[in-house]
Amino acid sequence: MDYQHISFNVASGVARLTLDRPPLNVLNIAMMREINLALDSLDQATIKVLVLSAEGKAFSAGVDVTEHTADKVGEMIEVFDGLFRRLERLDVPTLAIVQGAALGGGCEVALFCDLVLASDKAKFGQPEIKVGVLPPIAAVMLPRLVPHKKALELLLMGETIDAAEAHRLGLVNRVVPADQLQAATDEMIGKLAALSGVVLRMTRRAARLGGQGAFGEALEQVESLYLDELMKTHDANEGLAAFLEKRPPVWKDQ
Repeated sequence: MDYQHISFNVASGVARLTLDRPPLNVLNIAMMREINLALDSLDQATIKVLVLSAEGKAFSAGVDVTEHTADKVGEMIEVFDGLFRRLERLDVPTLAIVQGAALGGGCEVALFCDLVLASDKAKFGQPEIKVGVLPPIAAVMLPRLVPHKKALELLLMGETIDAAEAHRLGLVNRVVPADQLQAATDEMIGKLAALSGVVLRMTRRAARLGGQGAFGEALEQVESLYLDELMKTHDANEGLAAFLEKRPPVWKDQ
């Protein structure tokens, strides 16, 4: 498919979705529809990681304010929230590469990913309150990711934080100098791509289950996943055998 606002390709077990709507990758309805189509096309059995990145100086300056009008806002919210519903349903780990500003909806997209690698020039913020609205995804996710008072500070004051502060809060996994971002990206992707795809997907599912409900109930579900699904895969048995035999595992991703 020919995309106008993004680029998307899958190779060697890595799916790469790149925001490409210069100059600031502002998310309009048309662009978000393309992202959703790309996510719908993913064959999870063939990939090990989904990488979200962006061209230009900004990751994304957020959702297009001109589409917050009464005649478009319903469609905009449906398409925007649909993006996160798709990401949430994925078992494949997601990695955001943030090279510059990730603000508003752009911040929500980045922080919703499982892993976030940021340049030291990146910045994050939810400034929606300054224009009289609120960020639905951030309102749900930030209280789960950072201490409640800090989540409220970010939501209520709408201030921007730098990559170092985002890392201190646990919103970002790693911060590297801008000129080392590509090398760090390749390193993280390489580590994930070297693992078993099926075990990565099951571990992602286990982490999702672990974050839901009471401990006992969540543990029962993860135990069931482990015994009834994971231990019936080739790769779980291959990994254990390889460890005992002191040799590298040979993954079949099944």
